[in-house]
Amino acid sequence: MKKNIFLSIMCAALSLPSLSAQTNAQWRGEQRNGIYNETGLLKVWPANGPQLLWKFEGLGEGHTSVAIANGKIYINGMHGDKLILYVFDMTGKLLTQKEIGKEWNRNHNGTRSSVCINDGKLYIFNALGTLFCLDETTLQEIWRKDVYKDFGGREIMWGLTENPLIVGDKIFLTPGGSTHNMVALDKKSGALIWTSRGKGLLSSYCSPLYISDQQVPLIVTWMGAVNGRGRGNPNDNEFVGFHAETGEFLWSITLPSQNTINPNTPIYSDGLIFVSTGYSGGSWLLRLKEGGKAIEQVWHNDADNAHHGPVKVGNYVYSTGQNNRGFRCIDWKTGKTIYRQVNIAQSSMIYADGMLYVYSETGKMNLIKPNPDKFELISSFDIPLGDGPHWAHPVIHNGVLYIRHGNALMAYKIN
Repeated sequence: MKKNIFLSIMCAALSLPSLSAQTNAQWRGEQRNGIYNETGLLKVWPANGPQLLWKFEGLGEGHTSVAIANGKIYINGMHGDKLILYVFDMTGKLLTQKEIGKEWNRNHNGTRSSVCINDGKLYIFNALGTLFCLDETTLQEIWRKDVYKDFGGREIMWGLTENPLIVGDKIFLTPGGSTHNMVALDKKSGALIWTSRGKGLLSSYCSPLYISDQQVPLIVTWMGAVNGRGRGNPNDNEFVGFHAETGEFLWSITLPSQNTINPNTPIYSDGLIFVSTGYSGGSWLLRLKEGGKAIEQVWHNDADNAHHGPVKVGNYVYSTGQNNRGFRCIDWKTGKTIYRQVNIAQSSMIYADGMLYVYSETGKMNLIKPNPDKFELISSFDIPLGDGPHWAHPVIHNGVLYIRHGNALMAYKIN
């Protein structure tokens, strides 16, 4: 079984523009697009890489990334079948660790979804379908929901890997049930605010995105085949949109692929949505119409990013391929591949201060300048610690680059 079959299980920290008054640390940066608003970062690294400030070995199995708020670092891992939350101070000192519940140990063992920190609470979603809400200060459980028992959710092959999305007082989840396909819960109590039947499709490993600038506010995400098999027919993948306030199912569009594993959170800009998946599916640019109540395809490109997170910089998208290998620069407007560098493996990618941070599955951390005219690899170094696949997405916070490799967490000074 190829290692790329397991998709999307890496998760970091977040925040949405409309929630800037709150602490809201979540998956792939402020808008879930892999962009970190840092300045003063190194433009070239020393030959052996930037300074390693501290390290911790003992996280257990997992692919999640750090979430940081109020001077503390949160990350989860698995020992045996136990989900463990670790809390560090900013110097890397372990402040506490706590068993939260059970975690996935059936295939590609370990944690999938990262901690989300919002308004004084921690939200932790395990691959077994339980969402835990904890007090940020005391770590005491406030409430929990089991999407299988409470909402008729249906299990998928590699476990649920969604990073729950918080907007205002709502937390959005995709149980993938035939009745409760997507739900919105009250973030304080866990009470059901709305539920939508959608098209009755399964959750598809995707962490959804909130879009606020259309006539209707939207939650958009990937959904997969009803039968839940790892490989599906070309019509098994649907990209779908829900009304964020009411749960009304608004539209879907079929995007063919050889599999029904679609972990990448879409990228949104000015009425256009970029989506990408692996297994020769490729990438698409979609256009919202009628104020968000309809959608159409603009272009398709064969850049099949599996679960590594493309990044948009200016009018270009930078992405790495799975079956169609290589690092690519793609024109956002036309879908044309400007260039393709084949010696860069699949990589979890983020952006900060004019540079791309490209963490490849071969264990190499690359610093690449996003240049539509030519490929520019500036610096590289090998990740020295950890075990298992290099799948966790990096995080940058206050001039420090955080990299998780299985059992190990490393903090590098990059300013």
